[in-house]
Amino acid sequence: MGGVRKPFLDLCGEPILLHALRPFLADARVVSIMIALSPTDAADPPEWLVSLDHRIGVVAGGCTRGESVSRALAVLPGDLDVIAVHDAARPLVPEQVVRDCLDAASTGIGAVAGSPAVDTFKTVDADAFVRSTPDRAALWHAHTPQAFPAEALRRAYREGAGGATDDAALVESTGLRIRMIDDGAANLKVTRLHDVALAETILRSRLAS
Repeated sequence: MGGVRKPFLDLCGEPILLHALRPFLADARVVSIMIALSPTDAADPPEWLVSLDHRIGVVAGGCTRGESVSRALAVLPGDLDVIAVHDAARPLVPEQVVRDCLDAASTGIGAVAGSPAVDTFKTVDADAFVRSTPDRAALWHAHTPQAFPAEALRRAYREGAGGATDDAALVESTGLRIRMIDDGAANLKVTRLHDVALAETILRSRLAS
């Protein structure tokens, strides 16, 4: 990413992380936000971040996503009703989607922001030969935030089911029902440099409307 850590990349004049935080800071139900940063950044976080809001804290992340989430869980308040996990690299999540995920998790289920699949998917073997074509009507892209009753997420991490690719997959293994929340498909994850330009285009379009 051009030598800049992804959460601090400039997006329309502000760090990507700041854009990702705003929808959560806008919800009065959010009482604590724990950000897992690289150990180097956690030891010396930027001033704009630590002074942004009293609800924000920083923890040193681990070598994997799961380790980072686990470390954040360990220092969050123990009396939370709902915990949501969000990627700093998703700066475009709408406030309404955050509210919808928190609302759903407050009823005792899990909630995952995402969008219905519009492409045809293929399952393949180790040599990339097609094995089957699943019905895309039953397929969604899973994004973040992913919100859960707090104890359900903590239990999933205590039990530590292996091989989970996201928090919802980990919680699924405990038997909790999880609902997909349509985020409109513009909840882009900034993964490559060209994603920054696309994210800026979407953000400018929103600001202009």
